[in-house]
Amino acid sequence: MSAPAWSALLRDAAARLTAAGIDSPRVDAELLLAHVLGLDRGALLARVFAGAVAEPAQAAAFEALVGRRAAREPVQHLTGVAHFHGLDLAVGPGVFIPRPETELLVETVVADLAARPAAGVVVDLCTGSGAIAAAVAAWGEARGRPLAVTAVELDPTAADWARRNLAPRGVDLRQGDALVACPDLEGRVDVVVSNPPYVPEAEVPAQPEARLDPARALYGGDAPGLRIPRAIAHRAADLLAPGGLFAMEHHETQGPALLAALGAAIRDHRTAAGLTQAKLAELAGIGRPHLNHIEGGRKSPTVVVLVHLARGLGVEPGVLLQSTAH
Repeated sequence: MSAPAWSALLRDAAARLTAAGIDSPRVDAELLLAHVLGLDRGALLARVFAGAVAEPAQAAAFEALVGRRAAREPVQHLTGVAHFHGLDLAVGPGVFIPRPETELLVETVVADLAARPAAGVVVDLCTGSGAIAAAVAAWGEARGRPLAVTAVELDPTAADWARRNLAPRGVDLRQGDALVACPDLEGRVDVVVSNPPYVPEAEVPAQPEARLDPARALYGGDAPGLRIPRAIAHRAADLLAPGGLFAMEHHETQGPALLAALGAAIRDHRTAAGLTQAKLAELAGIGRPHLNHIEGGRKSPTVVVLVHLARGLGVEPGVLLQSTAH
């Protein structure tokens, strides 16, 4: 009996994953096969189109991975890699898998840094796998702009994964509580960015894969999921320099409460003189769509809140808050 072609095995794997309810069956099958063969996806497809056939050991390894994926084990756990903002990050059990929609935070951060004359000081609170910090550092490297990037993670397992992703990029990883982190940087940070735990405590992720993310990375610490995001906002107010940027992802239900909390944080730090809640809401532009949720997120629907210690608003510093939700 002749060896099966990879094209046939891919077709069968995609059908099996479709039957299991996987949203991206063909892509996942290709990623698993590329992992087995030690190829990138482009090289794999070139071999498939050329009619390559499977060796028995490779076919068996592929079939085993497809079976685990059909049982809803995350593809990133099977390959050990999460693709994020052009990077291949090391991930596995015990760390939150970064989602594509969080790349919006990276885009926001690097757009702000690009407009600054100096190199920039960046702090990533609740870094998890280090995805955001790694992407920002990589952006600086690619443009010859050395950035001072610090990442903070409390959980020791997640911090181990972050260390693998951040050490090659020169990021200062600090294992500790983000709510009191970096006292040496207070008032000196250009950008604070965070994708903190924010899921309300009664919400169960719809996708089986997301339920395998560590609960510590999901839930925001109280019934509405706001305790940690609020505290992160207050810590950001301590860390930011005048003219700094705070960018944070949060749950779709949390916008008004966070708006109020952020206003309180600013008032507590005497940086919003004369800026009322009505003015903050006017500046917020709440409700403008930014993107649809991409399969795989535990925090769907995603909302991004951007808090700028503003430039040119007549206060030193003021606040410009932009909240965009789909």
